Amino acid sequence: MSYFPALKDISRARLTLNGVVISTPLMPNLNLSERFGANVLLKREDLQTVRSYKIRGAFNKIKSLSEEQMKNGIVCASAGNHAQGVALSCQKLGIKGTIFMPTTTPKQKIEQVKMFGKEYIDIVIAGDTFDCANKAAVRFCEESQQTFIHPFDDPKIIEGQATMGIEIMQDTPQKIDYLFIPVGGGGLAAGLGSYFKQISPDTKIIGVEPLGAQSMRASFDKGEVTELEYVDKFIDGAAVKRVGKYTFDICRKVLDDIIAVPEGAVCTTILELYNQNAIVVEPAGALSISALSFYADKIKGKTVVCIVSGSNNDITRTEEIRERSLLYEGYKHYFVIRFPQRSGALLSFVQNVLGPKDDITHFSYSKKTNREQGPAVVGIELADSGDFQSLIQRMDKNEIVYEYINDKQDLFGFLI
Repeated sequence: MSYFPALKDISRARLTLNGVVISTPLMPNLNLSERFGANVLLKREDLQTVRSYKIRGAFNKIKSLSEEQMKNGIVCASAGNHAQGVALSCQKLGIKGTIFMPTTTPKQKIEQVKMFGKEYIDIVIAGDTFDCANKAAVRFCEESQQTFIHPFDDPKIIEGQATMGIEIMQDTPQKIDYLFIPVGGGGLAAGLGSYFKQISPDTKIIGVEPLGAQSMRASFDKGEVTELEYVDKFIDGAAVKRVGKYTFDICRKVLDDIIAVPEGAVCTTILELYNQNAIVVEPAGALSISALSFYADKIKGKTVVCIVSGSNNDITRTEEIRERSLLYEGYKHYFVIRFPQRSGALLSFVQNVLGPKDDITHFSYSKKTNREQGPAVVGIELADSGDFQSLIQRMDKNEIVYEYINDKQDLFGFLI
């Protein structure tokens, strides 16, 4: 399977998308530029028609179908942005679409898909995971002889995503030294990367994956498409077990580096973008910006473009995002503490162990009869992340019996 997007095909895709997608702004970010000593520009695909870049590839693919294929209808599987792109494409083109979504899809996303697709789409809820919904969609496709719209591994999808590159090059007269692109299945990285390699070959193209879902990295290392057994689904827009065959082949040619960013670092970026710039992004949309910290020395004095890929974030996830950020930054710590079962044990802990600005944010305790000690799960939030060792020293000095569980993932996941 050998395919590489040609400039003429990307240009043709751009014409296809006229009037459907907006040319999203390439905006300088003063906070990030000052922090990293670089000229940091954000490509704001979070401001796109469906609040993500996915409409580019979806519409370009569907518009390329024959009249008979359009008449028969199309099918896709998605828990988020691809579904919205397909839904709007169906409405724009007046064709019927069936969208399979897992049972775990938030109601907000389902309602968004209905809003974009209107009467032109049917939503089928199938399976507890995306993989289950995808299998059901493929099976339905074969039975109904309709056309399956893949979320990333299709030439027309890749060419549609590549159109973003035309806009970036038109919007900045400066040489772009670094381009940071989020990587899930690889459609965006393959498309945008292939355009830049042909138009701006000196630009260093950096793919950015979630630490808990490094499917492209695994494939790079083995030299072939490799499926992961497990992925952390928190960064759902990039949590893919298996990248595409087309996308893998292209990314091997165009990516100068591929790095992994911890989910906690992404959460910190989400909060900073909102607090400092009033920018709302989904976890995958923050990946490229989060990667800057891991390239700080190399990008100093350079012009850097980060792709903000989407803003479809569920507000109910805000507390989890804050929690993950605090854990990553070293502000939040959890312990199993065995308090003596006597009156005043907790008061003594508060007075003698906690710092003046520390706060107990989690406490779960069950008194056991006929026992001298009772275990409690205690969460402590520090005012200064550098105070952790002082906290441990005070616990040891006061002979507190404890077990630190932040770094014990199975126990942590069970108790918290």
